[in-house]
Amino acid sequence: MPDLIFSDPRLARIYDVFDGPRDDLELYLGIADEVGASSVLDVGCGTGCLAVLLAESGRTVVGVDPALASLEIARAKDSRVTWIHGDATSLPALEVDLATMTGNVAQVFLGDDWEATLRGVHGALKPGGHFVFETRRPEARAWERWAEPTRRVLDGVEEYREMLDVSLPLVSFRHTYRFPDGTEIASDSTLRFRSYDEVAESLVACGFQVVDVLDAPDRPGYEFVFVAERVS
Repeated sequence: MPDLIFSDPRLARIYDVFDGPRDDLELYLGIADEVGASSVLDVGCGTGCLAVLLAESGRTVVGVDPALASLEIARAKDSRVTWIHGDATSLPALEVDLATMTGNVAQVFLGDDWEATLRGVHGALKPGGHFVFETRRPEARAWERWAEPTRRVLDGVEEYREMLDVSLPLVSFRHTYRFPDGTEIASDSTLRFRSYDEVAESLVACGFQVVDVLDAPDRPGYEFVFVAERVS
C-alpha cells in the first residue's frame, strides 16, 4: 500500500512543489546515454519527473507506480510515456534497455518484496540491459539529520516532518500537511537502510552483476547509486 504522500489526491497534487528541483535526475539521463538506452522502464515513477525527461530525449518510456493519484499527475504531464498502475512484479511483457529507480524507491521495500522487485525488473530487461537505482548509505546516518522537526510553508500549505522510530534497518517518520481550509493529512513512511554488501548480494542472487557504484551528485557521500547489468 503506497504512503498517503503519494496516494492521496490532495498530497499528490502538491508533491512536486515540496520535492523541489530534481537535481538527481541528470545523472540518470547521462547513464541512459552512456549505455545507449533507447527504451527505459522507470519503476516507482511517481509524478513522472524522470520519465518525462527521458521521453523528451526521444526514448520509449514506461513508467509504473502503485499510487494512482501520483500516476494521474504523471499522465497529465506527457502522453508519450506508457503509464502503468502497478509495480515491478505485475508488469506486462517488456524488453527494455534500462530500468531506473530514483529517490527513496529502493528503500520502500522492507522485506521479501525487495527481491521480488529485483526479479520483476530482471524480467523486464533485455539480456545485457542495465538497472540503475540509488539507496542511502546506512553509515551516513541520515535519520540523525531528520531527527530535528522541520516546518515549511509552500503555496499556502504547511508541511511538518517528525521522526517516529529508528529500529535499524528500518526508520519511520511522518509528514503532516495543513491546507488553507484547515484540513490536515498525515502520511507515515518507513524506509529500509541496506548496506552495500546487502544490496550487492541481492542483485547477484536475482541475476545481475554490479558494474559500477557512483556517488549521488545532489547528496555526495550520502547515497550509493548502483549500476547493475542483467547477466542471466
